[in-house]
Amino acid sequence: MLYWQISICPQGCPQVYCVFSLSTGTVTMPVQHRTIVVGNTSTLKSPVGIVRILEVLFACVTFSLVVHTGRWDGRIGDLCMFCWCFCFAVTLVILIVEFAGVQNRMPVSWKNFPITFAMYAVLMCLSATVIYPLHYLEDKAYNNEVRNYQIVAIVFSCLTTLAYIIEVSLTRAKPGEVTGYMATTPGLLKVLETFIACIIFVFISEPPQYERHDALKWCLAVYCICFILSIVVIILCVGECTGWLPCAFNKFLSAYALLAVLMYVSAMIIWPIFSFDKKNGGTPSRPPNCRMVSRNLYRMCDWDKMVAVAVLTAINLIAYVLDLVHSARLIFITV
Repeated sequence: MLYWQISICPQGCPQVYCVFSLSTGTVTMPVQHRTIVVGNTSTLKSPVGIVRILEVLFACVTFSLVVHTGRWDGRIGDLCMFCWCFCFAVTLVILIVEFAGVQNRMPVSWKNFPITFAMYAVLMCLSATVIYPLHYLEDKAYNNEVRNYQIVAIVFSCLTTLAYIIEVSLTRAKPGEVTGYMATTPGLLKVLETFIACIIFVFISEPPQYERHDALKWCLAVYCICFILSIVVIILCVGECTGWLPCAFNKFLSAYALLAVLMYVSAMIIWPIFSFDKKNGGTPSRPPNCRMVSRNLYRMCDWDKMVAVAVLTAINLIAYVLDLVHSARLIFITV
């Protein structure tokens, strides 16, 4: 006679036995069993996991509503749509990777990648939240139904931005905690510095504001050099390649932060002088051709772009000064 017997081992796992009952006696043979793990559900139930699920939902609702309205034509609309879709896709990938528990198999440092992306997502969604209504939320262009969908989309874009801010606050390094460099204040400042530099490139390149004087070309060199070095630091941390440097990583960070501060100080002085000083070919006051091109849609003229570059240069200078202060205090960090 052949029958199956199930018993519980001391550790609480079920064991299956195949029992043969013969005329001479009973022979019991254990059958090999496998434990099938569906997924790491604890990552989805954690505060960070819940916030990421909300990010995916909010971003999906945002770009779905915008697509429904059909009001995202042009480069500005493409940029906003890219921000929402990119954040949605990468967050979904992060959720799947952590649910499957394959973080260690990814070719990036999981201590640095999620928070680096979350910080970029904050800035991208915030930019889209500000840019989209300025360019597409007009009073009389479309009926009230389309406008209502646009307003709801903007609200959900705000919620998406808020969710990413919460994720950054939950995953950033706490005092005394040993974590990845990108989770520290200097690491998050690197993300801010590169993002502001990208905005500067947009304002300075169309039309090329730096071609009017050689001194302004130096400012462009400052923005490019500091941007490239910050991107290199981020790539080294996310790719776990800091050991490739010929010197200690913390010394490299301090030296680079000091160099960036000095270069941005020079740009902060040179750009306003050669952009707004009449003696150096600048325009001291706003010209008459800078005006509202429609009732609610405001487009920046060249003079406004020069002002924006000056303001963003000052903001990035403050970021680099804070970066230098924190880098000098950063004694030990594991990447």
